[in-house]
Order: sequence, then structure tokens, then C-alpha cells
Amino acid sequence: MRALALSARGLRRDLRASDVRALFVALALAVAASTMIGFFLDRLDRGLTRQAGQLMGGDLVLEQSRPFGEEVRSALEEAGLTLSDQVDMVSMVSHEGAFQPASLKVVDSVYPHYGEARVDRGNGVERIASGPQPGEVWIAPRLALLLEVELGESVRVGETELTVGGLIEREPDQSAGFGNFNPRLMMHRDDMQATGLVQEGSRVEFELLAAGPVEAVDSVEPLLERLRRDGVEVRDVRRDQPGLGNALERAEKYLSLAGLAAVLLAGVAVAMATRRYVDRHLDTAALLRCFGASQRQLTRLFALQLLWLALAASALGAILGLAGQAALLALLAAFLPLELPPPGVLPLALGVFTAGAVLVGFAGPTLLRLKRVSALKVLRRELDPLPASAWLVVAVASLVFGGLLWLYSGDPVLAVALLLGGLAMLVVLWGLGALLLGLVLRLTARLPQGGADDTCRALRLGGRQLARRRSASLGQLLAFAVTFFAMAMIALVRGDLLTTWQSQLPEDTPNHFAINIQPSERDAFVEVLEPAADDRTALYPMVRGRITAINDRPPQEAVPAESRGDNALRRELNLTWRETLPEGNRLVAGDWFDELADDDWLSAVDARPLTQRVPISLEDGLAERFGLSLGDTLAFTIGSQEVVGEIASLRDLDWDSFRPNFYVIFPPGVLERFGHSYITAFHLDGDDSDTVRQLAKQFPGVSLLNVDAILAQVRDLLTQVTRAVELVLGFVLLAGVSVLYAALTASRPVRAHESGLLRVFGAGNRLISRVQGAEFAILGLASGLMGALLAELATAGLYVAWLDLAPRPHPWLWLVLPLGGAALIGAIGHALSFGLRRQAPAASLALLGEA
Repeated sequence: MRALALSARGLRRDLRASDVRALFVALALAVAASTMIGFFLDRLDRGLTRQAGQLMGGDLVLEQSRPFGEEVRSALEEAGLTLSDQVDMVSMVSHEGAFQPASLKVVDSVYPHYGEARVDRGNGVERIASGPQPGEVWIAPRLALLLEVELGESVRVGETELTVGGLIEREPDQSAGFGNFNPRLMMHRDDMQATGLVQEGSRVEFELLAAGPVEAVDSVEPLLERLRRDGVEVRDVRRDQPGLGNALERAEKYLSLAGLAAVLLAGVAVAMATRRYVDRHLDTAALLRCFGASQRQLTRLFALQLLWLALAASALGAILGLAGQAALLALLAAFLPLELPPPGVLPLALGVFTAGAVLVGFAGPTLLRLKRVSALKVLRRELDPLPASAWLVVAVASLVFGGLLWLYSGDPVLAVALLLGGLAMLVVLWGLGALLLGLVLRLTARLPQGGADDTCRALRLGGRQLARRRSASLGQLLAFAVTFFAMAMIALVRGDLLTTWQSQLPEDTPNHFAINIQPSERDAFVEVLEPAADDRTALYPMVRGRITAINDRPPQEAVPAESRGDNALRRELNLTWRETLPEGNRLVAGDWFDELADDDWLSAVDARPLTQRVPISLEDGLAERFGLSLGDTLAFTIGSQEVVGEIASLRDLDWDSFRPNFYVIFPPGVLERFGHSYITAFHLDGDDSDTVRQLAKQFPGVSLLNVDAILAQVRDLLTQVTRAVELVLGFVLLAGVSVLYAALTASRPVRAHESGLLRVFGAGNRLISRVQGAEFAILGLASGLMGALLAELATAGLYVAWLDLAPRPHPWLWLVLPLGGAALIGAIGHALSFGLRRQAPAASLALLGEA
């Protein structure tokens, strides 16, 4: 208890010292950055887990092409799950001679398990926690427009007439896929038999939606594994949470990266402030040794004092983190499709742990000097304990930061790679820093010595002072370089992310899709569309085929175990043929078909029997999931025939481009013999509804999908994420300023002593001010150069390994960072040294004992 009271009194007294304030600010910023991002990502993850069932339609979704038997239903019900049956199909719907293909969703009386439908039944949009009643249908507004049907009128579905009871504004569960590109019609299951649409061989998807507690889902896992092996598609809410897209995924990674950068900078500030803290307390520790304190008691006393400091900083940081995550949520709330749960306690615990880890890792080795102080230091000033080795501090701090990197990124390979790479780069930077500092000092020494130019004289004197303290100056140079590197890296990643997102969705991005264009309609469709479309992709032929063999083995046996439930193995894929590489595709391995033209492989390919292999191009993501490479074979069943393709190339493509993309592309002359239709994407101005109406009437069998609302949602997401990124960038900049403040505070006694000596030898305030400003500016210039080098190398590695972006150079960085560093450090150092310039020479020289 005495140690607690003594440590608390010591901390209250120390709060007046600038180094303790620097420690407090650095720890608070580390906790704030980590808790802010931790709170937000934790809420997002728990919210997705809790409400992904709403987006999927249930906690567990089973899908196959035939009705589910009683055995499966009984097993799920006995486990405590509530079941709802759903049937999906595409069929023609008609009204008074107008025909339109529609995506039919057949639901039962249990639907929906979660959420509510938003339906206009004539009195405005209502929230309804059920589906349509028997005898009525709900339809999408676009289907009503195409059929020119009003509420209360009837539409013909198959062999029966059903009344239009509502217009669907939003469904509680959203489906995807080409089948749902048609406008929606929702009907009750009791009416399905009367339609006569479900016949032997019909393309129908039967879904069994189950809802219940996690324990119930866990208890049927053996059954689910058996169903997966039998070809049933199983979607578990914990494994198949609906994704938020690449943009938000990259933003989450950026937020984690920015939080780690803030923690790293706070750690550097802690390490530098701790050095000054230890220097100030050496006399106190020596006096306590004189009064009989043991090394263990000294360790406990100062550890408790810093523990109080860490707890206070954690409390402030947690408050800032809560406020920050609320701001992040407010910025992204317009995009998030769900209500997030309240913050949990885990991020707060991680924030406090981060503060403790930073304190132990970055300050612990230096604090050991207080433990080893001798009582004779009270009488003999030169008996300071040996300082902690710089490499010991670096090693311990690196291990701690590597652990935090692993904890926050969840990627041990990335953590180890960045840690080892960072340590190797630190060794290189130490040597480069020594060379760079020596070069800068030699250049300042060559400045003219005569004349009355105070600037040259100040630069020369500032350079000499740095040269006299070369080891300390090199340490400050590296600290400042790391600071500029972290701030520049976060700013660069932000800018490049925004550039990538903006280029991903230019103004002329296609906002309409047209599918089911028949070969006989192709030319006429293009003739109508061409004058109105601002931008149009090529018309891609499309044939549907199922993978039935991989390297002459059943697909489920040929792919890795974790990919056996992949949807590409359970459904028919859209196949196409193409003579040239499609727009937006990039070859990552192999050669395109035109480069194989002289090979016997492609000679008279259209005359070959289907039993012979033909070259194909495969999307590299699918190849990676299935463990495939060049030369492997895939067999596709199209109708009743089989086509075997050998992988000749792998392609990288952008699935977020709103253009037609295909997993598999064949060369011309192979698939033309099969029945096919065409797909295209095009851009129309928002007020060009006449073209859409003309296409819908002239080509009733063509499905037109307007994705303007989706594009607007994605663009709004990018705007909100941009603001969130800028908010986090502010924390990183504050952490960087804390490093500058801590470094300048740590060197205060030495600089005070030097200014006192200059004053004794006749220097005035103006010259001393210029000398100090020149010294800081030289450090800033050299630090900016090193920071630019490190930022370029680190961002290139992160882009390739983590953010999936193309590396790019930043020439302006080599100008802005050195000049900005000289101006920033020069200004901050000059301002913080103002009090020293006002001290009497005797007071400044008296600080030598603390240096």
C-alpha cells in the first residue's frame, strides 16, 4: 500500500514534466486508435453474424433441384430448427397480350424467418412480415411497367390467373444470379401446383430455409456434411455471410493498417519520452537506494507509477475510441444493410492490452536503468548505469509490435513478413541514415564562413551541433524517418485506394444489362441500342455447362476439401467464346488463343470431334480455389454432350466492373454448335427511359436489368468510406506529432546546455533561434528523404501482399516529404525551444547534469 501511495504521489508531481505528458499523450493515442477501429470492426462482425440470417433468408439454407425428403426435414426439426420452403424459377408472365420473363419466388406461410418485406398495396409502402396470400402475387414495379398492369388486375402465371396484390419495394432476403436479373414475382406455395410450371426436367431450385439457435445448427453438422457430399448446396450463416464488397473489405484492411501505424508511432514516442523520464529519475532512484530501497522495490515503485499513467491514458483513449467509432459508424451508416449491436468489451480490453504492451515493449528495456542505479551517484555524477542497448530496445519493441500486428491483422504470415522485413530495413536504414547524415553535415560544413549571412552561419553551427551528437542525432533521424514513413504510407494508401475506387466506377460505367438476346435478334437489338447507348460492351455469346470432371476425376474428389462445397461445382456455369482477350481481363499465366494459332492444338478446331481436348482460359481465382494450373483439364457437360478443355491461360479480372465476366472462355469454333444466347452491358442516361421501353416491347424475350440503384449505392459507399479513412488519418497524424514532441522533449537538456554556451560566448537570441531552427530543419530534411524511401518500399509490398492493388511510384513524395519535414520539424522544434532561449545561461548550463 505504501508503494501504491508513493507511486501515485510521484506521478502527480511528474505530470508537470513534459516527458510524462508526452508519454500520456502517446499511450492515449495508441489506445484511442486501436479501440476506435476495434470497436467498429467488432460491431460490424457481430452485426453481420447476427443479421446475415436476414440477408440469406435463414441461419441455414439448403438448395437443390428437387424437393427435400422427409428424412432431412425431420432431422432439422428435431434439432430445434424452424423450416420454410421456397421455390425459385424463371417463367413467362403475361397480361392482356404482353409477355415478360420473370423471376418467380414461391414462398410458404412461414416466410420470412427474419426481417420484413416492403410492399405497396395501394396505400403507400408497408412493412409486412409475411409473403403474399394464396390467390395473389406481389410483383416488382419494373414488371408492372413492362406488362402495363395495375394493382387489382390479374396476370397469368403458367396455367393460372393470379391477382396483383402489391408492388415489391424491398424483399427481406435478396437473391443473386442471372436468373434473378429478371423482374421479381412473388407468390404463395399453395398456388404453385395450379400453374403447372413444375414438371419433370424443369429448371427449378428448391430451397429449405432453417432458422434457430447456433447450437441447433451445430448439432446437424454431420447431416450437412453428408448433404454437401450428395451435391446439395449448403449455406451456413457463419460461413457464408453476405459480403460487403471489395471496397469495404479494403477499407477494413486500411483501417487496421492505420490503427497499427498509430500504435507504432505511439510506441516510438513512448520509447523516446521514456529515455528523458529515466534520465530525470536517476537521482531519485539513487536517493531511494541511499535510504535502503532494493532493486525490487525500485522496480515495483516505478512500474506502479507507469501503471497509473497507463490506466489514465487507457481511460482517455477508450473515451476517444468510443467517440471515434461512433463517428465511423455515422459515416458508413448509409451503406451498411443492417443495424449494428452495441459495442462489446473485447475491443476495450484489447486497447488496454495495447497500452500495456506498448509501454512494456517500447519502454521496458530503458526502465531497467533505474533498477541498476548506484547509491553513490548522489555524490559522483559520473556513475550513471549503463544505458540499455539500442538493439535490445529495438528487439523487444519489434517482438511486441509483431505480436500486435498478428493480433490485429489475423494474418501470422503477414505479421512475420512485415516484422522481419522491418528489422532488415531498420539495419539498412541505420547505415543509410549514417551516410545521409554525414553527407548533410559535410555539405553544411562547406558553407561560407565569412560574411554577415546569418542563415549560412546558423546552418553551419546547427550542423556542427548535430555532428557533436552524432549517435543521438542518428537516433532522432530514424525516429523522425519512421514517423514520416508511417504518415506518408497511410496518406498514400488512402489516395491510391480512392484512385482505384474512382477508376473502378467511372461516370460511363454500364448501368443496364441485357441477357437472353437470341442470335436472330442480335443485329436488330444492336441497331436499336447503338444510337442511344453512351458506352456498350461487346455482345458475348453464352452457353450453360456443368463441370463434370477435373483431370478425369469426379470434381468433388479432384479439388481440395475446403472447395468441395464451391458453388461453381454445384451449378451450371456461363461459358463463352472469344477470339481476343476481353476488355478488363489480364493474362497472368499462359498464352491467349491467337498466340496458339500455329500450334497443332488449334488447327481445324471447329472440325474436331467433341471428345478431343481444346484450349480454354480460366479465371485465376477459380483455378486457385480448385488447385488447378496450366495443362489441367476440365470436362463440361452441355446438354447431353461433353466438351473437354485443357487450361491454356489464366486470367485476372475485375468482378466489380459492372461488365460481363466469365470463369471459362473457349476459343471460337467449339461452342457455336450448341444453343446459345447473348449478353451485353451498356450505359444510358437517367432520362433515357424511351430506349428501355422500346427494347422491352420490341424484344420481350430479352431480360433488361437496370443497375443504376446499385451503382448509386456503391458510389455512396466510396464517399462514406473516404470520410472514414480521413478520420483515421487524423489519428495517425496526431500520433506522428506526439513522436516529434517526445523526441524534442528528450533532447531538451542537451539543447539547453548548448544554447547556454552560445549565449556565454556572445550569441544573441536571433542567432540562437536561427541555429536551433537550422538544426531541426537539417534533421527534418534528412528524415524526409529516408521516410520517402521507406514509404515507397512499404506501400509497394502492402499493395501486392494485402490490399490487392497495383504498385505505383509517387515522384512527388521525394519533394514534398523532405521539404515538408524540414519545415515541420524546424517549426515544431523552434517553438518548443522558445522557453530555453529565454533562460539565463546559468539555468541552461545547470541542466547538463540531466543530459
